[in-house]
Amino acid sequence: MIPDISEALSWLEKHPLAVNGIQRGIERETLRVTANGHLATTGHPEILGAALTHPWITTDFAEALLEFITPVDNNIDHLLAFLRDIHRHVSRNLGDELMWPLSMPCYITNEQNIALAQYGSSNIGRFKTLYREGLKNRYGALMQTISGVHYNFSLPLSFWQAREGVTDAESGKRVISAGYFRLIRNYYRFGWVIPYLFGASPAICSSFLNGRETTLPFERTEKGMLYLPYATSLRLSDLGYTNKSQSNLGITFNDLDSYVAALKRAINTPSKEYAQLGMKKDGRYLQLNTNVLQIENELYAPIRPKRVTRLGETPSDALLRGGVEYIEVRSLDINPFSPTGVSASQVRFLDLFLIWCALADAPEMSADELLCTRKNWNRVILEGRKPGKTVGMRCETIQLPIAEVGKSLFADLRRVAEVLDAENNQSHYQQVCDELLVGFEDPEATFSGRLLALMKQEGSARVGLELAETYRKQLSSEPLEVLTSAQLAAAGEHSWQHQRQIESEDSMNFDDYLATH
Repeated sequence: MIPDISEALSWLEKHPLAVNGIQRGIERETLRVTANGHLATTGHPEILGAALTHPWITTDFAEALLEFITPVDNNIDHLLAFLRDIHRHVSRNLGDELMWPLSMPCYITNEQNIALAQYGSSNIGRFKTLYREGLKNRYGALMQTISGVHYNFSLPLSFWQAREGVTDAESGKRVISAGYFRLIRNYYRFGWVIPYLFGASPAICSSFLNGRETTLPFERTEKGMLYLPYATSLRLSDLGYTNKSQSNLGITFNDLDSYVAALKRAINTPSKEYAQLGMKKDGRYLQLNTNVLQIENELYAPIRPKRVTRLGETPSDALLRGGVEYIEVRSLDINPFSPTGVSASQVRFLDLFLIWCALADAPEMSADELLCTRKNWNRVILEGRKPGKTVGMRCETIQLPIAEVGKSLFADLRRVAEVLDAENNQSHYQQVCDELLVGFEDPEATFSGRLLALMKQEGSARVGLELAETYRKQLSSEPLEVLTSAQLAAAGEHSWQHQRQIESEDSMNFDDYLATH
């Protein structure tokens, strides 16, 4: 069963101000598609600014894969209004193109049509594109077009002061980091609740397989859609955004030093498989290097410890310098029922769950136990809505029904919700508990259940197109809330100026630059 955190909850009820001032940020990915639902082959629209340097609007793997990034915010309504303003602005500047509202990609006729994201002629710009070239050659371009939402979360210093007795962030960085790693271990053990409730990729377009073999027992509709009847998030399955070869890296989450050491080892360990790819072909680079990971970002994980990097600093060096500053949740599918791909209810649930993860005891995990937790995630990802489905506790020694574990967890989350609501004189968090608890009584009320019912009636392509068109009309007609047209125009223009400045200041040829990075 879940850990007994009754003492920790009593402590929280006596120290409600400890969780006042949570900081959040959102990153949302979405593919640009044509009016008939095919992947857009146009370049990143110049009017949106330079993808290399724009603070809020960039691209991920492909030119057609937009990524929107909010600034850090401690107000949920303001955070989501900012994200919606970005969507409103982009909707007005895409012409006939649409933003795809699903995690799994639209119809892609040929993988070769997926153009890698371009960032200009500077060394850093070429480096970013070459990294994507490496991803394409290692894992295939189709996998990289899968979209998701990342949620960045940090507890206020007051939490660590009250809970752990630290005085300030610098002197307490070891203690704070240990607290975040405890949160991460609990996330691995119980984070499957996120795809259970919010997974929204139970089906794929048949073109996504593109001749690849799979052992998954897909069912097929008359229109060619492939689906698993009880699946929640194929995006998180081995079919989607994962990499089996990374499972034996020995990266655990017991403490900062061992985590960083294992990550650095993976970046510096040669790979026979990737060495066979080679570094160059016909004078063109094929990847950044032939190591297990080209750079740290290539580690596919459902959650990451993070710290904002300084100029020229790697993510792991930033962690060693200042400790864990925040965590990045990476298990959210695009919410197809929201024009911005994420909702206030989801944000509030994640607040509750991540606070619970920080409060609950979390014994250290071996690499074997980490693999054990993956079994639970896979159960939920592939068959989470199946009647009577169970999850394993204590590395498979106990099997319990998902509904039983979920209801037990929500009993704790409600107490956290009462604390947060009392501080804000509202009932929003408790309402989220009521709203989501229904999903354990009726699995078809979850995102995946609702979406699959629609898709079986109309087909995944039609559902995606109808939602995309609805959201385009809705967003493009809404007034901006927190940003202004002038601010958005200025951000775009400044991003181009900044990119040109970076390009003009380059003094090293790319071969030498690559050798030093």
